[in-house]
Amino acid sequence: MRSRFSAFAMGDTAYLLRTWHPADRPARLDLDRRVTWVRLEVLESTGGSVVHTEGTVRFRAHYVERGKPGEMEEHSRFVRLDGRWVYAGALNG
Repeated sequence: MRSRFSAFAMGDTAYLLRTWHPADRPARLDLDRRVTWVRLEVLESTGGSVVHTEGTVRFRAHYVERGKPGEMEEHSRFVRLDGRWVYAGALNG
């Protein structure tokens, strides 16, 4: 999760696409250059250790857009695919 936040902050779309589950991965990713990601808060996590094959992370990401601060919150699902953790989408609720 932290590495994906860093990739959003740095504009590394190649990394974001590589770490997205192929079943849900978009063909391309265009990031909004008006948004600057500034801070990540991990609020809760489950699974994710070396013995798990899936896990979740609930987080709040802080950003600045056109000089105004904002935040977005998501509860994300991650799965281990070929030995690597990949983003498998947002959970409802």
